[in-house]
Formats: sequence, C-alpha cells, structure tokens
Amino acid sequence: MSEGVEWAIHTAVLLAALPAGRSLPAARLAEFHELPPAYLAKQLQALATAGIVATTAGRRGGYRLARPAADVTVLDIVRGIEGSSPAFRCTEIRRQGPGAAGASHYRHPCGIARVMGDAEAAWREALAATTVHDLLVEVVNTVSPVSIRRTTEFLEEAMR
Repeated sequence: MSEGVEWAIHTAVLLAALPAGRSLPAARLAEFHELPPAYLAKQLQALATAGIVATTAGRRGGYRLARPAADVTVLDIVRGIEGSSPAFRCTEIRRQGPGAAGASHYRHPCGIARVMGDAEAAWREALAATTVHDLLVEVVNTVSPVSIRRTTEFLEEAMR
C-alpha cells in the first residue's frame, strides 16, 4: 500500500476538524504534515474523483470533505487512492514446476489464495467499520492538549 493512503487518511481527518462550509488549500494541507505539495495534490485529486473530498473556488477555496465524516470510511479512502483490486493476486504457480499435475488435479482453490483472501476480507471489513469521524474522535481523545491547541491555531490562521 502506498504512503499516499496514510497521507490521504490524515488529510481527511484534518478536513473533518474544519467548521462546516470551510475548506483548506492543498498547499496548507501539505504544510500541516510537511508533505510534498505536488504529491499530496495527486492524492487529493484521487479523493475528489472518488467523491470523498470536494473543491471550492475563491479566496477561501480549497478542499473539504464531500460528505459528513461519519459517512466516509477508511476503506473508502483506501479504494480512492489504491483502487478496489485485491491486494493479493494468485497466479496459480502451484501448477508449475516439477510438482505440477494436470488441471483436473486442482479441484480445490489454492490454500494460499484462500488464506490471503480471508485475511483481505477481514482487513477490508475492519476498514469499512472505521469512519473518518471515528478517527477524529480518537485523535481528540489521545493527542496531547498542546497538539490540539497548535492544530486549532494552525486551522484558524489557515482559514483566514
């Protein structure tokens, strides 16, 4: 999974902290986590295409969540950045090499493909059960008061 997923999730949580109707420019979002602006802009574009963020034009323009944070799951963000293809792709290498047999000998799915599919299904279920709002609440409850104050100050200044 690319680091763009991490960046996109953190950015979505930051956007969830904004007052309703407000947005932040991509450059300020990148500045907050000291990320390369051009690369974060690509992640934001992917999130916009996926309907997770929306853009607003004008002096106070930028990015905002396209829907309530409670309606955006971590899985939505992962799919927006990485797509929905499976993380593991079985190429049936068990049918190659000296131990290979004819196709009729492979009546059951590959055990490795099965366990990887089961793990991915559990992983996706966990991501689908966690929303950006859940993460924002966790941040508020676990981050130091100093970080909360500095974040609030940054957002207030960035939205002027």
